[in-house]
Amino acid sequence: MVLRGLQSLLSRLYDVNLEYDVYDFLVTDRRALAGVTPHNDRRAPDEELLLAETTDGAGVALYIDPCVLRRLEQADPLGALTEGNLADYCTALEGVSHFVYSTWRLECDAPVSLLELETQAEVDKYAATVFLVADQQGGGYPAQVHARLFDRVDFDARLEPEQYDRYRTAHRCAANYCRRLESRFVSRGKAQVEALVRELRKFYRLGSTAKLRYAQS
Repeated sequence: MVLRGLQSLLSRLYDVNLEYDVYDFLVTDRRALAGVTPHNDRRAPDEELLLAETTDGAGVALYIDPCVLRRLEQADPLGALTEGNLADYCTALEGVSHFVYSTWRLECDAPVSLLELETQAEVDKYAATVFLVADQQGGGYPAQVHARLFDRVDFDARLEPEQYDRYRTAHRCAANYCRRLESRFVSRGKAQVEALVRELRKFYRLGSTAKLRYAQS
């Protein structure tokens, strides 16, 4: 199961232990989201995390388009991440990142902002991809990951101005932070793995304001 594998990857990377299985919160029928998605969102995104306050805590649901999931089951990126499955991998990883980070923050009884959620997801895509590709290539750390994830990006023209600003800011913050990671911990295909993991875990545990300030510094 691809999503469970991605959840395990992020949980191990950040040393976060969740009692929840992402598949228990997965929704694949968009009709089930009627009445709970934002009214001003004109899109039908392939991935969407929904959070709602309830009387006994919080309601969580993760929607991922079933076509994305079928393609990933046929070409599992955990076995071989390629240009052909990269887009679907990034879609699924973003959703799992949102799920893991938001539920972990809820367990800590800590708030989480939409901008913080998007920024962490962008960092997660970079970090998970670096370690995944390194493992698949026999230990060499790929130097092209940052350029591939951050340099070729288009934002959905249907985004509302507030959404566009949030996604653009998250992308800029994460790109800046991950560029620093490469400069500090990765050189000529080799990485200071333990130091890199310590830094990523430190960043993961920063609060919203501190995380964004640190990413932009």
